[in-house]
Amino acid sequence: MFDGRWREAVDRRTAPVGEALERHGVTADVLTATGLLSALATALAVASGHLHLAIGLLTLTGLHDLLDGPVAKAAGTVSVRGAFFDSVVDRVADAVVMGGVTWYLVSTHRGHLALLPLAVLAVTSLVSYQRAKAEALGLGGATGGLMERAERMVLLGAGFLSAALLVPDLWVLLGLTTLTAAGRFVRVWRSAEGPVRSAPAERGRPRWREGRVDSRWRAWREGRARGAEGTTASGFRWRARRGEAPLASRARRLRRARGQRARAGGSSGSVS
Repeated sequence: MFDGRWREAVDRRTAPVGEALERHGVTADVLTATGLLSALATALAVASGHLHLAIGLLTLTGLHDLLDGPVAKAAGTVSVRGAFFDSVVDRVADAVVMGGVTWYLVSTHRGHLALLPLAVLAVTSLVSYQRAKAEALGLGGATGGLMERAERMVLLGAGFLSAALLVPDLWVLLGLTTLTAAGRFVRVWRSAEGPVRSAPAERGRPRWREGRVDSRWRAWREGRARGAEGTTASGFRWRARRGEAPLASRARRLRRARGQRARAGGSSGSVS
């Protein structure tokens, strides 16, 4: 929901902040890494029962995640490697924070409530996996929904306002995240169905290959393909140069052999 409705407006407002941070020597990777540290601090605060402190630390984690993109754009260092690093750190941060919530519930509640944060984490991972897999397959419809990462952090922070609110908040988070995962699955499923192309060269190719889907991996794959073509061309030129040398040396050997035979014939004639 956040990406679909307010992403452009937020990007316009965070761009000057990213430029200011970049001028002060802050890099996107540093923001991503320190965001993981603040997520760890959030987990420790929750596990020890300091829920109000956890709200501020969770907000700090969200700010790091919000600003690493504008900093990378300001520095001109946007890359697939940076996107991969950011995505992995986000997943680790989610697991760390939910681990802290699980520890808190084990310490303060009886029964099986400690499994609730683990269920939220499992469905959250499914939402992220659906997007990554759909983009890798070139499918659309794997974005949006009620509970993307920004919404999940806001709702979880609301649960930290009071110990009495935390468990109901987790149930709501689980339900809305499950609806988000189900909605993404349906949209991706529909985008993958339909007749194949009728063009002879494209016969048998499913319709979902027709549209170009923005993917963080596409640029990397295309760059590798161009590099491979250049390498192949240079390899052909190198082999061609290697092939010229034996031909030239063979011609010189033939000329040398003819000269030797000619001199041998002249010598035998003078002796006779």
